[in-house]
Amino acid sequence: MVRPVPPASTVMPRGVRTFKPRRSRITRREAAALEDSRDVLLTSSRSRLPLSWGEVPIVLEIGFGAGEATRAMAVAEPETTILAVDVHTPGVGRLVADVRGQGITNVLVMEADALTVLEDCIPPNSLSSVRTFFPDPWPKARHHKRRLIQGSVIDLVYSRLTPGGSWHIATDWPDYLEWILGAFDAHPGFDGGIIDRPESRPITHYERRAISEGRGVADLEFTKGNAE
Repeated sequence: MVRPVPPASTVMPRGVRTFKPRRSRITRREAAALEDSRDVLLTSSRSRLPLSWGEVPIVLEIGFGAGEATRAMAVAEPETTILAVDVHTPGVGRLVADVRGQGITNVLVMEADALTVLEDCIPPNSLSSVRTFFPDPWPKARHHKRRLIQGSVIDLVYSRLTPGGSWHIATDWPDYLEWILGAFDAHPGFDGGIIDRPESRPITHYERRAISEGRGVADLEFTKGNAE
């Protein structure tokens, strides 16, 4: 079977959204967490983030939804710093509140477009891994340019991963699964493909709903090698 390969581009133009704006209300708990979040919430800027690059493993999570996986994986990996980035204010407030409430100290949160963070705030060869669980599949053909996983973004993630670093992805959309496999097939720097769901990745509320609606879930992992 010939897999769909995303059109190659040098850089995804700024302003092209890979996410849909949500209009959910922020709760009092989430708002209160955001008002006093200095120790957890990083301010988005166009400069390098003040993290211990090269001293501890740093994981970038692109889009964390309700933060279920973020919290569970942070507890399971106390030696790792997780930089969780999302654009939706209520979810950001919830994760900040939950991290504080559970005494989790190895999660930092940013309310920002993850592509901007990757381009402007993260140095090359610095991330031990990237995680993207259930990115928006943008099913209509005219919206495929908005899909997060495509050639230019794979190039960007490759440049920010350390040698041997990996990108762990999960999706419940068959067409997007084939798209992702095709995109990585076309990239010489990554090895990998479909894997069993690691025990470290919990089944989230979203995933349970997808399964109940008859959609299968696939985990994929791609490891950075040498693009030669």
